[in-house]
Amino acid sequence: MLTSYSWDAKLVLTLAAFALKYGDFWLLAQIHSSNQLAKSMAILRQLPNIMEHSGLFKARVDALNNLIKVMMDVTRCVVEFKDLPTSYISQELPALSTAMAHIPIAVYWTMRIVVACAAQITGLTTIGYEFSVSPTEAWELSTLAHKLNNILEHLRKQLATCYQHIDERRSIETFRMLRNLFEMIHIDNMKVLKALIYAKDDIQPLIDGSSKKRVHLDVLRRKNVLLLISGLDISNDELSILEQIYNESRQHGARLDSQYEVVWIPVVDHSVQWSDPMKDRFESIQSAMPWFTVYHPSLIEMAVIRFIKEVWHFRNRPILVVLDPQGKVVCPNALHMMWIWGSNAFPFTSLREESLWREETWRLELLVDGIDPVILNWIKEGKYIFMYGGDDIEWVRKFTKNARSVAQAAHVPLEMVYVGKSSKRDKIQRVMDIIVAEKLSYMWPDLTMIWFFWTRLESMLYSKIQLGKLDDHDPMMHEIKKLLSYDREGGWAVLSNGSNVVINGHSTTVLQALIEYDLWKDQVPDKGFDLAFHDHHLKLHDITHPCCRFDFPMTTGRIPHTMKCPECNRTMEKFSTFLCCHDETIPDVLFQ
Repeated sequence: MLTSYSWDAKLVLTLAAFALKYGDFWLLAQIHSSNQLAKSMAILRQLPNIMEHSGLFKARVDALNNLIKVMMDVTRCVVEFKDLPTSYISQELPALSTAMAHIPIAVYWTMRIVVACAAQITGLTTIGYEFSVSPTEAWELSTLAHKLNNILEHLRKQLATCYQHIDERRSIETFRMLRNLFEMIHIDNMKVLKALIYAKDDIQPLIDGSSKKRVHLDVLRRKNVLLLISGLDISNDELSILEQIYNESRQHGARLDSQYEVVWIPVVDHSVQWSDPMKDRFESIQSAMPWFTVYHPSLIEMAVIRFIKEVWHFRNRPILVVLDPQGKVVCPNALHMMWIWGSNAFPFTSLREESLWREETWRLELLVDGIDPVILNWIKEGKYIFMYGGDDIEWVRKFTKNARSVAQAAHVPLEMVYVGKSSKRDKIQRVMDIIVAEKLSYMWPDLTMIWFFWTRLESMLYSKIQLGKLDDHDPMMHEIKKLLSYDREGGWAVLSNGSNVVINGHSTTVLQALIEYDLWKDQVPDKGFDLAFHDHHLKLHDITHPCCRFDFPMTTGRIPHTMKCPECNRTMEKFSTFLCCHDETIPDVLFQ
């Protein structure tokens, strides 16, 4: 009867026939006490007598159910092979060809067990509770079950390999589709956003940060969309500052509020099992964000993650990809722009970034921005300001003492502010505690302020890297690169007269210039304090002439291929490392 059917159909039809017999047996067993016709039929089949011996009955039925479960699992597995999409997989794949060779064997042994189970049911309903399984039959049933389980395990392994192959093919296809999609022109951003976040319409894939309610992607239609892409390790400092900038932009009114939205896209490794700590961390971040967030990381497909990493250069550090109302990428990472200029950088395009740089000059306001109003007041008052950093407390003591002594001798109003270091937070905190206890100078009490100061400086460097103008003849960038290099090497100090930066020097040369005040104090009346200090410091700098060094972790994403030293203007040597230790993170790429 089944000769003309395929192997999967043979199996399904056989199980259907068995289901009729098994179902007839259980129907009588369940309703014989309430239905007169069923009661009469049950008496004929001795079911009441069987029920009286429930212990024996249960053991027999449990054995049957175990066999039936294996048969069902094998059948589902065989049908899954039949339903594999031929557009992504072919018989040439070894896993599929191997499975196809084993499926007839699986069907044969499943049918053998169907016959054995049917015989057991017949035995129950004809012989009754006195019927017992012989040792030979028990051994045969056990052997059949063991054999079929082995076949099932083998088929499942091949099926898993097939699914992995299909996922990889689909991922490649989706990746190519994404690349093509961003090269096309669209009437709005919906097609792009659906491809990135969630393509179907069956669920609401976003959470509105203001109302905490789920919404559709339509809320982003024809708006500038800033995709905040990060892992679950995004820092609280980054979230705090970003939220502050976001809220400030919302206070500007309809000019900005109706034109751009931020969406957090969480990137999570799909190969890592979703755990309770990951869930708690995700929900904690999501609840703190006032903008839109993806409902769950699982909505972001692996192909999208690959696209984000390979095309948008996402590693581990957050990036902010800007899409215009038509879904076109107008800035591959606006986070640097946002750190430097905040909402003034709207609409956050690369053209706007270049325009903002053309308007900038090397001044103290560029370094401190709106981080600390105290310094801005000093600038307005025209005071001399020493901004300094480092983690050597002995140098800090000597520097502040000599700076104060020189200011008094030269009769100039001087203020000093300690802004820490870009790393080693614990050590910086100890230095800060000593500065407060010994009243050495003013400092920023909040570590978040210090973090933001250094993040802004690094963002200036990365912004130029992204624009491809890192080594342009730009005096302002030379000073920024020097400052970042001095931070890596130890201490540093920047002296300004109001807004105008006088010197930007390494800890050794600045301290030496202060100590040698007697050598240049006679020039102060003629040149002025600014120029006299600058000229003497320049002589010391020319003697020591320390070249620069830069560290770029691979998590940065975009790393320059070459880089010129801001001190000597020669091309720096590039080294790649893969070292790390418990006390300090060692960079992956080093320029020196």
